[in-house]
Amino acid sequence: MEHKIIPVTNKENIPEEYRDNPIGLLFEYHNLNRQYDTYLQAQLLIGMCMDSRKHLHIPPNFAYIIRSGGANLRYSEFKVAYAIAVGKVSHIALIGHNNCAMVNLASKKEEFINGLVDRAGWSRGAAEECFMNHAPKFEIGNEIEFIVSETNRLRKKYPKIMVASLYYKVEDNKLYFISES
Repeated sequence: MEHKIIPVTNKENIPEEYRDNPIGLLFEYHNLNRQYDTYLQAQLLIGMCMDSRKHLHIPPNFAYIIRSGGANLRYSEFKVAYAIAVGKVSHIALIGHNNCAMVNLASKKEEFINGLVDRAGWSRGAAEECFMNHAPKFEIGNEIEFIVSETNRLRKKYPKIMVASLYYKVEDNKLYFISES
């Protein structure tokens, strides 16, 4: 299925179901330069890639943020559950981005192995074993398709939680909605 990314350049571009809730506010703060409100507790959970090129413009205490390769939250289940159960969030923004290094991990195999050997002092065999054991779990394929599938997985697991599929363009540092229809 072909998914489009939808720019948000004004409040009216925010889909109605996300306006006036923490996901809409995320766009207002990050894309629209809304003046920061004061928060005593997090309003939402943001799952996003660990990539260092991304930075969100949000006020202090506005969100829990879990950063993992490809915005893959499959191995952060306890943290997600904690943010919902104890942190009392009822919204999740899952943010993928373009040019993600978790796409086509096989092409990075030699660089990964050589990097662990040269930089970390690992044996070649241990580095190869690490790559072979972990790369299949963290390969995301296509960034947009992965975010949509991960959003759907989280919606099934947490049916009372609103989960949004979002996209970050590294070139313009803006957030976009991913159309899911």
